[in-house]
Amino acid sequence: MKFEGSYVALVTPFARDGSIDEPALRRLVRRQLRAGTAGLVPCGSTGEAATLSHDEFRRVVTLVLEESRGLLPVMAGVGTNSTAKAVELAREAESLGADALLVLAPYYNKPTQEGLYRHFRAVAAGTRLPVVVYNIPGRAAVNILPATLLRIARDCPNAAAVKEASGSLDAVSEIVGAAPKGFAVLSGDDSLTLPMLAVGARGVVSVAANLAPRPMAELCAAALAGDFRRARVLHRRLFPLMRALFVETNPIPVKAALDMMGLCAAAPRLPLTPLRREHAACLRGSLAGLGLI
Repeated sequence: MKFEGSYVALVTPFARDGSIDEPALRRLVRRQLRAGTAGLVPCGSTGEAATLSHDEFRRVVTLVLEESRGLLPVMAGVGTNSTAKAVELAREAESLGADALLVLAPYYNKPTQEGLYRHFRAVAAGTRLPVVVYNIPGRAAVNILPATLLRIARDCPNAAAVKEASGSLDAVSEIVGAAPKGFAVLSGDDSLTLPMLAVGARGVVSVAANLAPRPMAELCAAALAGDFRRARVLHRRLFPLMRALFVETNPIPVKAALDMMGLCAAAPRLPLTPLRREHAACLRGSLAGLGLI
């Protein structure tokens, strides 16, 4: 499995009664299949995995696998602050047919760097699937330092990549310069994708790709081919949308945008709330600027 290009961090659409809107999820996957996206990432932060029941987790992964029909790899999100539960979820995602795992750093517990290392080592040992480490200190309250990540990459044969969302280009440069051959860095911040690609990252797990999948895929392809002039043009086109998608907590804005585009309902699950009215004009303008509405 090749970890490069634009992977989409899929939203989980909900119906009016709060259940998973299965037809909408299938439509979103089909839209990605037509747009040059490199892979599908259900049940991550953007997919509101923290509010999905266990049965819903299974159903979302199953639906994405069914609709993708093996045409795109599916990287299932595994997010929990219990190592034992993370191992169980990893094995379950593997049994469902996932191609890879996006494994979140344990949140709330605030483990030490040694604890982080042992957590990811245990999850990697519990599955045959490639493991992508998810470093997002803004949500997890812990930062996986480059030295710890490199230790994971060297000691765990199936540790394949990191989704790096610490916001540090220095960390990306350090990881790229010292990681084992084949270990990939993926941007976890849409607006930092181009700078990260410039220092050696291989792609992105993208929120914006829910809305503009083809331009995000083209941005990555251009940069990976060394055409940074083209990549900069695409980055500048997408930048207003990238910024607008974080005026409130993700995935509040992206779900509102998908609603504006007629693709799924806007409402996230509590404790997240719908986009505030004062932010709607900015979001709508960024969509209009890309011809998405």
